[in-house]
Amino acid sequence: MDKDENRAERAKKAKWYVVHTYSGHENKVKANIEKMVENRGMIDDIFEVIVPTEEYVETKSGKKKVKERKLFPGYVIVKMIVNDESWYLVRNTRGVTGFVGPGSKPIPLTDAEVKALGVQEINEINIDLKEKDSVRVVSGPFENFMGTVDSINIEKKKVKVYVSMFGRETLVELDFEQVEKM
Repeated sequence: MDKDENRAERAKKAKWYVVHTYSGHENKVKANIEKMVENRGMIDDIFEVIVPTEEYVETKSGKKKVKERKLFPGYVIVKMIVNDESWYLVRNTRGVTGFVGPGSKPIPLTDAEVKALGVQEINEINIDLKEKDSVRVVSGPFENFMGTVDSINIEKKKVKVYVSMFGRETLVELDFEQVEKM
């Protein structure tokens, strides 16, 4: 238990770094880093390795197919605490050409960059709403409108609310942070 708490505390201190790889070797680099972290017992220094991808629809001869492509070919993003050992392990992984940053010093991504990449949610939102709750809209085009919760989508972090407009109820979809419970 104490070991887990220590790892959780260290994970909070870890930052995201961008690692440059040979183009087309991103998934191999990810697998190699993960294998070396496991083999060398460095799970308290290197926490996560990600190859950011997106899905897209390709239409070929009238058939639609969902495919995946890398958002940043030639790059892998690693959540780690940089020390001599963890830096050496990542830097000397086959397929890695170096960290992104001046010289050999890795520069961590800012919280805004991490959020923009969609790698990790910076602020986990705990919503204490349920259907039929009364809410007030705190931002956006419906600011200061009162409404009633119709449905909640946890995955998309959206809430559907009936707001009273022009004397009738209108269903609008809002982000969690746009509403507050009354």
